[in-house]
Amino acid sequence: MERVRPRSAAAAFTSLMAFAATSLVAGPAVADPPGGPCALPRTAAHHSLGLDSWNSAYPRPGNRLDAVMVFLSFPDSVPMNSPRELAADHFPATSDFFRRASYGAFVLRAHPQTEWVRMPRASVTYDIRRDWDPERRLVYLRDAIDAADDDVDFSRYDVVYLVADPDAPGVDSDATKVVNFDRPLTADGAEIRRVVTVFERHPPDRNVLAHETGHVFDLPDLYHRPEDGNGDWDTHVGDWDVMGSQFGLAPDLFGWHKWKLGWLGPAEVRCVNGGGRPTVSAGPPGSGELITLEPLAAAPVRGGSVGTRLAVVRTGPNSVLAIEARGATGNDASTCTEGVLLYRVQGEAASGDGPIEVVDTHPETEACADESVYPPLADAPLQVGETFTVPGPPGGRTRVEVADRTATGAWTVKITTA
Repeated sequence: MERVRPRSAAAAFTSLMAFAATSLVAGPAVADPPGGPCALPRTAAHHSLGLDSWNSAYPRPGNRLDAVMVFLSFPDSVPMNSPRELAADHFPATSDFFRRASYGAFVLRAHPQTEWVRMPRASVTYDIRRDWDPERRLVYLRDAIDAADDDVDFSRYDVVYLVADPDAPGVDSDATKVVNFDRPLTADGAEIRRVVTVFERHPPDRNVLAHETGHVFDLPDLYHRPEDGNGDWDTHVGDWDVMGSQFGLAPDLFGWHKWKLGWLGPAEVRCVNGGGRPTVSAGPPGSGELITLEPLAAAPVRGGSVGTRLAVVRTGPNSVLAIEARGATGNDASTCTEGVLLYRVQGEAASGDGPIEVVDTHPETEACADESVYPPLADAPLQVGETFTVPGPPGGRTRVEVADRTATGAWTVKITTA
């Protein structure tokens, strides 16, 4: 089916003006949460992107987590691959993704089992599919945990991957997902609150386990699922985060996600209009703030200062405009465009309901048609010399101007709120 490429109305561009001395502009009046004045409060929305506190129902990837991979076979099929081969489909690639995304702060350590665990029923009896009947899914999960319990001490692990024989006749590769239990299952004296059910082909979709593991860490789906299942799923964020598409050319996690997970600290996040760092000198109202943004996916320079990786403009009680630089390095090494990316974050939007939407700063053009999951957003980042104004609250706006790119690959931007 031909890709549908709707275009938004063009936003006004202004020429890049001379830079004045920086000053902060007052923003919406909000109470300062523990993460600072630009940290949205966590809401009741599923996988809320509020980050003033952590949802303790989820493991936090702060240092190291251990994950078990259990390989499930069925009476109606003989596996064509070994557990070792299927484990290699996902590791060390998934661990490497999170190591790079966290700047080395987090290690996901996989413990793949070496033997198949035999399920008690034929694969076709479970009716495995994307929109799975909850009762049949629960039977599958209970059977899997019970079958593996003699060989696996589930109390030792923070993350559970249940990997089905990809060649079994009843296995549907579209059914891979994280299942959260209303009532946790119990094994080896430990509560199992969620599992990753893996039904991927061999070889699997690129970065699929990084996407699913993101849900284990309370990150939302960023794709848009059309009501009829047809059309583009990637209209919200395109290639720009693995939680939008595992096929994205620039799949590193957004800076907002990294802030939520604890991988960006106060020294790397600049709150522009809500009481952030002091300005260099006072300027007239609306003169803006100069910020140098380090590429989000770049590894820190050993022995050097970290630098700013995320700029945030508070636009409402539960919304912000986030600004970050994306370059061809780290998890973004395959990106087809570089520049300064803008996106809106809605703390009250649930997973799948558009909690993040990338701002298309080039609404009349697209890029990378042969590679991008959604070419209209492939050229979303601003380039040197470009300016874009984003409407904010009633009567407000944020102007982002890209002045320069340094010799080290950082981007100098001027952010003005009004």
